[in-house]
Amino acid sequence: MNEAPIARIRMPHGEGEAWLVTRYEDVRFVTTDRRFSRAAGIGRDLPRMTPAPIAQVEAINLMDPPEHNRLRRLVAMGFTNRQVERQRSTTQRVVDGFLDEMTEHGAPADLVQFLSSRLPLRTISELLDIPADDRAQLRSWAIAMMAVGVPDRDAANAAKKGLREYFSELTAQRRRDPGDDLLSGLATARDGDELLDEKELAVLGMVLLVTGHDTTTYQLSNITHTLLTHPEQLAKLRNEPDLLPRALEELLRFIPFRQGVGIARVATEDVDIDGVPIRAGDVVHVSYLAANRDPQMYERPNELDLERGTPNHMAFGYGTHHCLGSHLARMELQVAIGTLLNRFPDLRLAVPEDEIDWNTGSIWRYPTALPVAW
Repeated sequence: MNEAPIARIRMPHGEGEAWLVTRYEDVRFVTTDRRFSRAAGIGRDLPRMTPAPIAQVEAINLMDPPEHNRLRRLVAMGFTNRQVERQRSTTQRVVDGFLDEMTEHGAPADLVQFLSSRLPLRTISELLDIPADDRAQLRSWAIAMMAVGVPDRDAANAAKKGLREYFSELTAQRRRDPGDDLLSGLATARDGDELLDEKELAVLGMVLLVTGHDTTTYQLSNITHTLLTHPEQLAKLRNEPDLLPRALEELLRFIPFRQGVGIARVATEDVDIDGVPIRAGDVVHVSYLAANRDPQMYERPNELDLERGTPNHMAFGYGTHHCLGSHLARMELQVAIGTLLNRFPDLRLAVPEDEIDWNTGSIWRYPTALPVAW
């Protein structure tokens, strides 16, 4: 960020080099300027973190406006603040039940097993009305898609195929016999006189399932770990429980939730970014992680300060592809973290910090297990 804030990089997979944009203002520029297109990369072997591209060709996260806006408007209907708040009481009951099980098990207990790996998957599955017996398989496919090792290419492709076939069948069923779930709403929603086509609908179901639970699963563990390893900040939060919403925004800014970068954009014409000439056809990646630690944007960016209050962070992305489920994720985190701290006033790590095992096999950064005591 100091010496080459817009740098040429090579990545583990894909052809050629890419630009990496790291400063907050430059990331904001790239993610809001229509001359940087995700759709323009379709059909190209773009530089990336994973052996196989994660996104399907018809996915909303590869679309540009105005096509992107059409789908986004439809999906956004299920993720309004009002809709999410209706879920809060249900989420509270589910969290209480999971923590009852953890209490009955006794300390030490793995928070990943009892809470993190269960709550987000259950929440999005119930919004989409996915049968309980199918959820474990869907979760395993979602994990396989995010693997970064070369030997995982076949497994990743098989996972994408499995998810696509599953949602092709499920969305066709919902179109024939709709219920009151989000997937049925999308299957029957019209944009003017047109329904979503079958491929769009199936891939949209995949995207909602994967993005609707994956990151929140890992952030539940990341946030708990971060609080338990920053005792002064944790004490501040315990003394001021109303600080929680602001504290979570700072935690989301501070925690490096991803290993590497996400989906690339392609310049559709020559563009100058802060004095650096980007040519038409060049591949551009942005680093939300670096932007969240930009000293030009945040004072003392590498310090955790729960009173900072940073709703302008980029943990949910920025611009056209800002996460549609951010309201849902925030609600789940507020309920889960707030309840966890309230019920276990002496919550602590049950092993030394250097014994925590961290995932290194996917694009996400998280502890594979988080043993806690109380």
